[in-house]
Amino acid sequence: MQNADIIKSGIAYIEQNLKTDITPEELAQMAGYSVWHYQHLFAQVTGVPLAAYINRRRLDRALAEISVKRKAVDAALEYGFDSYAGFYKAFLRMYGCSPKKYLSLYGTHKSIWEVSDMYTEKELRKILANWDIPQDLAINDVKIVDGTKTADNVWQIGREYLLKTGDRADLLRNIRVAKALANQGFAAAVPVPTVKGDDFTEDKNNFVLIRRVKGEPLSKAERFGGKCGDFGFKYGQSIARLHNALSAVEKDIQPFEQNLFAHVTEWALPEVKKQNIQWNMGIPDSFFEDYINNFGGLFEKLPKQLIHHDPNPCNILFDGGEVSGFADFELSERNVRLWDPCYCATGILSEQRDVKNAYDKFPEILEAILRGYDSVDPLTAEEKQAVYYVICSIQMICVACFENVNEYKDLAKINREMLLYIIGQKNHIDNIF
Repeated sequence: MQNADIIKSGIAYIEQNLKTDITPEELAQMAGYSVWHYQHLFAQVTGVPLAAYINRRRLDRALAEISVKRKAVDAALEYGFDSYAGFYKAFLRMYGCSPKKYLSLYGTHKSIWEVSDMYTEKELRKILANWDIPQDLAINDVKIVDGTKTADNVWQIGREYLLKTGDRADLLRNIRVAKALANQGFAAAVPVPTVKGDDFTEDKNNFVLIRRVKGEPLSKAERFGGKCGDFGFKYGQSIARLHNALSAVEKDIQPFEQNLFAHVTEWALPEVKKQNIQWNMGIPDSFFEDYINNFGGLFEKLPKQLIHHDPNPCNILFDGGEVSGFADFELSERNVRLWDPCYCATGILSEQRDVKNAYDKFPEILEAILRGYDSVDPLTAEEKQAVYYVICSIQMICVACFENVNEYKDLAKINREMLLYIIGQKNHIDNIF
């Protein structure tokens, strides 16, 4: 458990020394590890290779100074680039265009450095004292995205529990939904009461201890393997059953309502238009016009209800080849119900790294999920017409969101590629039903 604390210390050192020559050797020596082990650990905890992280932060800081009228060549040299040409090439790789063009699109740039809270084992054991459970249970990191990154807000406690931290409002929403689903007989991760009888701790940071729902997410090999269609059908069926349970408890939850069409047209779509120029993506203006005109007419007719909102493959658990439950309801909201089956499909595709022919599998996976859903809770005619536009909505939101967070630059690139691919699949998607 000390790994996160070691990497947090290393990141703080990097931030303080971005204008100097930072080597893997000195960071590894500070941590007491070999260079190989430190670099491996850094990538596992942050999801970004060490050299790439340092390069991104230098580019980000230099851009912030250029945006307030500092000469680009001076900023580039100060942040460790051998020449302006080297800085320019690195900038193109990260931002897709020149600094001048970037700033003409987005205006001034603020360098934001955020390191999420990383807890030592000693700190976590002190937190666990809030619950009447054996205090010697093993504390293990939870890996996400097939083990390539360590989750920074959840830990496995023994074999039976998960300890989570997060925003108070998000934790409350998750607890309320889990309890409501449990009352409906649905498998849900309900909180373990603290010794004071509370659902979660209320201190500087909020923590909740939950009992694990039996099961594990499907592996990448299973999601994209020969039975991807069968698993996709089960994904769809399970989401429909979840929606039936969520619909029954919606009045008790009183969820936030999201207007998807307004959210996209007022924020995500304009951001994607900028990135279309920035990265020379080649999306025609006709795409944006078609989205506004055709989805605008369909949107008000789409059924809306309390949804999961984040049914990515890590949050849908299988046991014995069948769906056993769902995790993480922090983002639950009232939205078009079509969002969840579409997001499940795009969530699977977004984890395509190291998978050959992942895009070739997507049409089969998407169709299986939709038909699975339709077999349990039939989709309306308008929903069948809106599938393409809801998927495009998801992709535009992801592209707009991820590009502005250094930690998610790789995801931003993947989602831009996915958006272009989805646009090219319009005819196929429109003809699923």
